[in-house]
Amino acid sequence: MKPDVAALAEDPDLALLQRVRQHDDRQAFGLLVRRHQGVVRALLRRLARGDAAWADELAQEAFLRAYQNLGGFRGEARFRTWLIRIATNVFLEQRRRGDAQLQAQTQALNDETEQHQIAAGGMAQADHALSLSDTVALSLDVQRALDVLSEAERQAIVLSYWGDLSHAEAALALGCPLGTLKTHLLRGRAKLETALAAWGPCQPLEQCK
Repeated sequence: MKPDVAALAEDPDLALLQRVRQHDDRQAFGLLVRRHQGVVRALLRRLARGDAAWADELAQEAFLRAYQNLGGFRGEARFRTWLIRIATNVFLEQRRRGDAQLQAQTQALNDETEQHQIAAGGMAQADHALSLSDTVALSLDVQRALDVLSEAERQAIVLSYWGDLSHAEAALALGCPLGTLKTHLLRGRAKLETALAAWGPCQPLEQCK
């Protein structure tokens, strides 16, 4: 479906997509990659349990598939939603194959975070700002907390918080009903709040975006 002039003006992605489709404009696709690679890589790092190298490989594969399948983008959702769905599918495919790299990283992360102790006192500040060392520690604790969620809960949390998707968009990306996604979010959020209670009112998920 060809986008109208108003839609092109409102959404820069659509203008870039039109250039790629009509002229095979690689530079325009490069701009799309730069616009969205931060979100895609951050999301995949969470899904991949902190393995940045593997997440980057997944991101490259996701962008390649997106380029090869641009004809399948119908504009029914935002381009970012469509792209995140591709990235999620790439992750799920590799996970189903029992990727050994993921298993090794999970064990390494568990070994590292077992040595970390949360300092419950002396953290409260008026604006709840975190120092750099606290931010790193919090990121490790959030990753460890994510690891105790069910796969469905973790995917729902990651897409909604780090994918910056609405509930409807996250459900579309995961291919599940909206009600199911909300159930996974409620359960996952409750588990995370319990696991991260020592961080108090600093809103751990928001701080780690």
